[in-house]
Amino acid sequence: MKRAQMSEILRSNDLVLISAIEALMKSADISVFVADYFASSIEGSIGAIPRRMLVPEEDATRARRLLDEAGFGAELRPL
Repeated sequence: MKRAQMSEILRSNDLVLISAIEALMKSADISVFVADYFASSIEGSIGAIPRRMLVPEEDATRARRLLDEAGFGAELRPL
């Protein structure tokens, strides 16, 4: 089984932003993986470790465009 390469599109401590973007990606049928989600339990939920949002590399351009069009362009990680 071949694993898809993932591309980081966003890094944030804002749980509301992450939730909104997850919903946006789901509505566009783009898989999204939130990395470092459980690190907050290790660091005491103080938000010191930002969560990373990853999408399959083949969907990265479309995901970035979708986020930009939805007004989240300033949140995107630089290429």
